[in-house]
Amino acid sequence: MEVVVWWWLMAAMGGYMVAFVWVKVWWRPRKIQRQLSKQGINGPPYHLLLGNIKEIVSLTAKATSSLPLSPPHNILPRVLPFYHHWNKIYGSTFVLWFGSSPRLIISESVLIREILVVKQDLFEKVDPPTQMKNLEGHGLTTLNGHKWSLHRRILSPLFHIQNIKLMVPTICKTTKQMLDTWSEMSSSSTSGNLEIELSQWFLTLTGDIITHAVFGTSYQQGKAIFNSQAQQVLDAIGSYNKVSIPGFRFVPTKKNRDSWKLERQMRTSLIKLIEERIKNIDDHQRRDNCFAGDDVLDLMIKARISDQAYPSSSTSESAIAVEDIVGECKNMFFAGKQTTSNLLTWTTILLAMHPTWQEKARDEVLSVCGAASDIPTKDDVTKLKTLGMIVNESLRLYPPPVAILRRAKVDVELGGYVIPGGTQVLIPTLAVHHDPILWGNDSTEFNPDRFSKGVAGSTNHPMAFMPFGIGPRRCIGQNLAILQAKLTLAMILKRFTFHLSPEYRHAPTIMILLQPQHGAKIIVRKL
Repeated sequence: MEVVVWWWLMAAMGGYMVAFVWVKVWWRPRKIQRQLSKQGINGPPYHLLLGNIKEIVSLTAKATSSLPLSPPHNILPRVLPFYHHWNKIYGSTFVLWFGSSPRLIISESVLIREILVVKQDLFEKVDPPTQMKNLEGHGLTTLNGHKWSLHRRILSPLFHIQNIKLMVPTICKTTKQMLDTWSEMSSSSTSGNLEIELSQWFLTLTGDIITHAVFGTSYQQGKAIFNSQAQQVLDAIGSYNKVSIPGFRFVPTKKNRDSWKLERQMRTSLIKLIEERIKNIDDHQRRDNCFAGDDVLDLMIKARISDQAYPSSSTSESAIAVEDIVGECKNMFFAGKQTTSNLLTWTTILLAMHPTWQEKARDEVLSVCGAASDIPTKDDVTKLKTLGMIVNESLRLYPPPVAILRRAKVDVELGGYVIPGGTQVLIPTLAVHHDPILWGNDSTEFNPDRFSKGVAGSTNHPMAFMPFGIGPRRCIGQNLAILQAKLTLAMILKRFTFHLSPEYRHAPTIMILLQPQHGAKIIVRKL
């Protein structure tokens, strides 16, 4: 009797699993495809289990093998080949399939405004893959709902423009140390020329500066902690374009064991540092101190111990836990370091490619900031109009995140369409930034003059320029990234002239962010 009951139980469970799989991988995708097709939204046909992944991989492989680019900044077909290919067939709004999950591609400015501004409450961030989530931490860039609002409110004071300007001495001091090293290396060269790999130097530079912002007086401890995360990022980039085997990250290979060890060390060290900082902050100072000059660690700890954010009578969802502080520290370091170093790398490459603009920028810097030995001030930065135009044009042509991903929380009416709840929406930032309708026939050319009247006067739609996102979820560190980029570039221009190395190959590709696939080698020479 027991055997019969067991057999029926197993049969029922098997039937349930079959039904679940059938609904997930066949019935629901077909239903959504018909629903969207009736509204005029089409796309490549859905294939069982894989969706359109095989075609996406094939298009990407073909695009990344094609060199050189002509013109050099027409990078859309190479970086987002699936969008470039299917956009020509299905228009600016179409659907494709990542496995059995629908992903709606939207590049119309009016609809983008609906998603990111007007109806942003009806859309949420999509969790990154587990490996990426472990790397960047569970912080502002990944949180949703009340938790995101709380963290944003806590950290916003640190990124007010007046507080950011307090970091100018740290940025200049750290940059000067880097440039002094370049000078010493250049002096030891018989030709006076020095070949450097930009991206590695800028990663180190931005890592040092963001460590100061996150940890303040605990800089040395923070630097040791973030060195572990930097190694994890290198490992992730190395495997970014490789085929991932489901569940393989749990297999105790040497590489996985090393990664787990780094993660444990980093988390343990962060928690220890947080607990030490909590003990060392006087209760009266926590309650009455001004936020100006605080670091990320202080702001999160103050929120944790304040009655408003952490009521002693309950464990409400407003509570700031130690894990929240750990996640935010990791998130700030990852996002701040990678995004700003990426901006610096592409802008320097562009100036090396376009010597006329390099000279214009140098003339302005020398006029505003003085001789090579003078350190720029916070007041100088606002006067560097030409350099600001160049930075904006770099962000337009080479935005660090090439796309924005959201998910509809419920069925949403969008520009006459009804988007089913659960559908992911991808906004291809790079495609919007290169759209000739928005930017003119020279949309794939380097022309900083288009920003001569500011961002608002550069294009015919407010949603056309969004390198740091747009709306309430715009990157909180935008002003810090631009300030650091302008200061660093100004100091480089005052001391060095530079051009591309003969070994440089222009091959932008996605490796977490938009990166130069074969490195970023340039030749620098002291002025």
